Amino acid sequence: MSSFDFSGKVALVTGGASGIGRACSELFAAGGARVVIADVNTTLAKRVAAELEAGGTEVLYVETDVADPAAVSVLLERTLARFGALHYAVNNAGIEGVSSPLAQTSIEDWHRVININLNAVFYCLREEIPAILQSGGGAIVNMSSVMGSVSAPGISPYVAAKHAVLGLTKTAAQEYSAQGLRVNAVCPGFIETPLVLKHLTEEVRAQALAMHPIGHLGRAEDVASTVAFLCSDHAAFVTGSAYGVDGGYLTI
Repeated sequence: MSSFDFSGKVALVTGGASGIGRACSELFAAGGARVVIADVNTTLAKRVAAELEAGGTEVLYVETDVADPAAVSVLLERTLARFGALHYAVNNAGIEGVSSPLAQTSIEDWHRVININLNAVFYCLREEIPAILQSGGGAIVNMSSVMGSVSAPGISPYVAAKHAVLGLTKTAAQEYSAQGLRVNAVCPGFIETPLVLKHLTEEVRAQALAMHPIGHLGRAEDVASTVAFLCSDHAAFVTGSAYGVDGGYLTI
């Protein structure tokens, strides 16, 4: 059950079939929104869509490679064709990349991480913004990271992309907030999602826990709740902000 009312609204979530994206899709659905799931994992996305539909939610799944601007254009075209409007967008799709020192980072891996974690956010924003303005306004949340504010060895493309997402967020907020479109970012710490869990050996988990003063790692639902708040009327005066959902990571 959601404490947020999204009745009559349309929400789009990229990477919406797993982890944080799935939790966002589920929370929008619980609040009464019609949900658009954009993801490259067709099998998983169809399963999530079916589960939400079984609960009474209208769902559109669009197989989308967000690093392809043409595919993002199709995503928005299909969204508007199906629902006639767009009110909320969560640009969540992302990857981690291969861990290596900067000088050993391959050109291929640099481009792959930047394309999905940064360029894709730009591609999505440039399609989502006019759609939301045309629909009477709303909110966009971009998924950054604690690595958008600090650094970590071995993941320079990821760190660079997440820093840049904050720059895009602030600029878009400055340009469009007066027109009724708020744009914010969320910066998760270590969240127990499939992307993170595959790297969490006992040793790595212990190291990660030590970096979170709250004493435990986050859940996808923790991040989704913040996303929902930022899209809701409760955050009507919030724009251009970066919300840490990090268990105190950035206090260290």
